[in-house]
Amino acid sequence: MSLLKRTNYAKLPKPGGPYVHAVRHADTLYVSGLTAFATEAQGQPVQDQARAILEQLAAVAASEGTNLKSLIKVTVFLTEIADLATIRDVLFDYLDGALPASSLVAVSALFSPDLNVEIEAILAL
Repeated sequence: MSLLKRTNYAKLPKPGGPYVHAVRHADTLYVSGLTAFATEAQGQPVQDQARAILEQLAAVAASEGTNLKSLIKVTVFLTEIADLATIRDVLFDYLDGALPASSLVAVSALFSPDLNVEIEAILAL
């Protein structure tokens, strides 16, 4: 069995629960759900929150020697399904044609009322 590498990244807000930012298994990186919590985008419109999340995800990818073009799959959690079009626009901008598999989940709330979107990801390394 391959060793697992569990990592917290200094550029991201410290996890507030019993988890790490990402776990690497072989050549795959599983990234926990990221939000705009503890960033300037917390409490801001959903597009600003999504950009902050994608910037965090890009920082994780860079720390692992890759970029967002190595995304395999994303799962987007939205508190307002009406924000879907806005989220899609932000994702298209950041993913620059390297589109991953994707799932969308409508949720009634996230862990803070200041948050409207959470994104988890799987990247190839």
